[in-house]
Amino acid sequence: MITEKQIANTVSTLCIKANTILRPDVKQALCKASALEKTKKAKFILGALIENFKIAEKECTPICQDTGITVVFAEVGQKAKIKGDLGRAINAGVKAGYKEGFLRKSVVSDPLSRKNTGTNTPALIYYELVPGKKVKLTVLPKGFGSENKSKLYMLNPTASREELKKVILTAIKEAGPDACPPYIIGVGIGGDASKATFLAKKALTYKIGFWGKSFEYKTLAKDLYKRGNRLNIGPLGSGGKTTLLGVNILSFPTHIAGLPVAVNISCHVLRSASASL
Repeated sequence: MITEKQIANTVSTLCIKANTILRPDVKQALCKASALEKTKKAKFILGALIENFKIAEKECTPICQDTGITVVFAEVGQKAKIKGDLGRAINAGVKAGYKEGFLRKSVVSDPLSRKNTGTNTPALIYYELVPGKKVKLTVLPKGFGSENKSKLYMLNPTASREELKKVILTAIKEAGPDACPPYIIGVGIGGDASKATFLAKKALTYKIGFWGKSFEYKTLAKDLYKRGNRLNIGPLGSGGKTTLLGVNILSFPTHIAGLPVAVNISCHVLRSASASL
């Protein structure tokens, strides 16, 4: 039996961990980029970004001052036994974690009145039923410097691969230096408008180097990665060969009359943490 208290305690810990300890794959990608970067200014900035995440982890302070809106992916086993309300427990955990971790609270109760809730809740919770008895929780704090650069394109089903690549690269170009590159790009293809944007966000929870689930999508992601790094945006807009750290693509069946494509951009501080109960 999984209790509300267990869930809340787990989410609280994940909120602090995600905001203070950078994911190993992102650390590795930044260090690799620094070693390969030839442009002097870009290499200096990459070094500063690496020093920043090391200090944050050592001192248990936020890697970035924007500790994001809290996105939670809840994979719930069909045979899991939960005592209480899962959503209430997740929000209690977010509230506790942001208070305990001295994390900035950025959520407003209404998009027009703009009054801060003071707790960083409610979280954005995505539920998914999966086989098994466990509940897997993934916390992804998403800063809005990068979230504001999200794009949705409703392409015609006749769009070529080149047209598909063009809109994704356009999203990266339009983000420019504004969302703190180097970027990790999540792409969602298929479903409807809402499904595509969900997939683009979820793609960011996969490790850098995942690329996609099939050969076709892996090939597409790798080509976008190569082309994106030729845009000369560079770390924090400094130029050089490091505009992207990775590209991940998730897909879903869609209607014969459409080709939805969503792009979710993460800054170099791609933060997430997971645990299973």
